[in-house]
Amino acid sequence: MKHPEKIAENKNFTAVNIGSLEEVKAYSLIHPKSGKEVRGKVFLKGPTKATGTEISFTSIPPKTELGYFHIHNKDEETYIVIQGSGYYQVDDDCFPITVGSVVRVAPEGVRSLCNTSEEDLVYICVQSKKDSLEEHTTDDGRRLEHNSKLKGLL
Repeated sequence: MKHPEKIAENKNFTAVNIGSLEEVKAYSLIHPKSGKEVRGKVFLKGPTKATGTEISFTSIPPKTELGYFHIHNKDEETYIVIQGSGYYQVDDDCFPITVGSVVRVAPEGVRSLCNTSEEDLVYICVQSKKDSLEEHTTDDGRRLEHNSKLKGLL
């Protein structure tokens, strides 16, 4: 079973590398409820030590379905397609998705997707608790003066 490679870490961050989009399909896990192997999926909450989101990468082979529909109790999900194309279904609505498509689904939305393309469909899924984002973007941040080590790398 393939695991993300740790790049660097300190008390304020953890950086990992999962490899190229092609390498996503080499990941697998044992589903905690079904006990079945899930291929082409890597979760990043554990490896990155995230406390507010679960992020995963998933690769679905050409001309196949995800294989199940699901909902969540508290978490919404945002899917970002980064390779391939197909169709996404939420409840009884089915619509096309392709590179650049972004789909947010409420916890109670019954969801699944399929890959209709000739290449792997790869997407990122960001899962977070519904209504938990109190501040965002510039409302939650502030700029600081800091010694940059980046300029010497250009």
